[in-house]
Amino acid sequence: MTPPPTILVADDDRSIRTVLGQALGRAGYQVRSTPYASTLWQWVEEGEGDLVITDVIMPDGSGLDLIPRIKQIRPDLRIIVMSAQSTLTTAVKATQRGAFEYLAKPFDLKALLAVVARALTTSAPDAEKDSPDGLPEERLSLIGQSVVMQGIYRSIARLTTSDLTVMISGESGTGKELVARALHEYGRRRNGPFVAVNMAALPREQIESELFGFERTGAQGRMPGRFEQATGGTLFLDEIGDMPQEAQTRLLRVLQEGEFTTVGGNQPLRADVRIVAATHRDLRQAIQAGTFREDLYYRLNVVPLRLPPLRERAEDIPLLARHFLNLCREEDGRLRQIDDAALTSLQAWRWPGNVRELENLIRRVVALHSQETITRELIETELFDTAPVGAAWQEGEGSDTAGEPLSEAVSRHIARYLAAGREGTPLHDLHAQLVAEVERPLIQMTLVETRGNQIKAAAMLGLNRNTLRKKIRELDIPVVRGAG
Repeated sequence: MTPPPTILVADDDRSIRTVLGQALGRAGYQVRSTPYASTLWQWVEEGEGDLVITDVIMPDGSGLDLIPRIKQIRPDLRIIVMSAQSTLTTAVKATQRGAFEYLAKPFDLKALLAVVARALTTSAPDAEKDSPDGLPEERLSLIGQSVVMQGIYRSIARLTTSDLTVMISGESGTGKELVARALHEYGRRRNGPFVAVNMAALPREQIESELFGFERTGAQGRMPGRFEQATGGTLFLDEIGDMPQEAQTRLLRVLQEGEFTTVGGNQPLRADVRIVAATHRDLRQAIQAGTFREDLYYRLNVVPLRLPPLRERAEDIPLLARHFLNLCREEDGRLRQIDDAALTSLQAWRWPGNVRELENLIRRVVALHSQETITRELIETELFDTAPVGAAWQEGEGSDTAGEPLSEAVSRHIARYLAAGREGTPLHDLHAQLVAEVERPLIQMTLVETRGNQIKAAAMLGLNRNTLRKKIRELDIPVVRGAG
């Protein structure tokens, strides 16, 4: 009889080792656990274990640093990395060094067991993933620890190991160019140029020559375009939905044949670039309207990557706000902080301009006000004084979800959670989590509307005042009484 697989667990947190040991044991696996990277390495050297689950930071070393060493002596041994450092750099390093999967803490046990089963049954690839040196530090402003951002990090990490064409969609201000730059900076072509061109910013009659170059008269020769400038690197085509039909046809030919000619030229040139495109438009509607080629859409949409609007990841707003405050401190040397009530107001706003709007707000508050602590009053003064009437709590006119029933909006959010679960994101207590996500902004926004008056807020909500107080405590909602 074949013995059950042995799983080696390395984590300096005793409670995690205990929970994993019990869960994996109940699932029929043998488990050996240790808090030390050195012990894990000793077991691997001795040929023990059929699968490794390792933390990143341990008292005597890094789980990430062990991955290449393990892959060198036992290339078929699968490694699952867990980390409380839920950043893009950690996800990319784990993936590119050869980890089978990366999971952010806290993780769902059912999801972990599913990954373990998949790791033990999936055949090994013919070639291991690249393990490049010199990865950039965490300098790109992709910040957030929400479920949706963890999914974005994992997608970027996987895409850095290939040159697949990527289509990034999302509202203006969600960070599409930051994602494109991350795909380049962490990818195979990071030593080449990153060339960005915004279709919406170019005169339509100049787009073809801008992209493909043109032949100049006399001895001046060829004027290179963006494709040639990006040779060996990445070409980022922003607002691709604004590309005119003629340029669409030429771009489709480049994607099909891998070469192009300059405007007015006849000598074919090789297109040695990775294409990353982005749009805030619904290109499927543009296809139906006849303004965007369907065949080009499918050539560009090899890997779709949707960036969520800020209102769908309100839990990341405090991290983002403090990040922008730190940037201001680096520029002017002044230390500032933001209080909880101000953060509550920020989380209750609808953010039609998304992360870019949040950054502009923080910079405006810092520039116009001298206080060291940014309060709720300062935030609301800037929000309400600069926003159109009614912009605070509803979708901007002309947005994809304007007038959308609440049930449909909730259905979209649930679908994204379930899709993230299929990608490996741990899902647990989904009912309670979703109810809290609806209930928390409802109470927050009502308290903002009543300037912290809980009696008025309870009346508006149709709740008993004691019930409201209980929910404020349970949901950890900061309240400034008598504000405004």
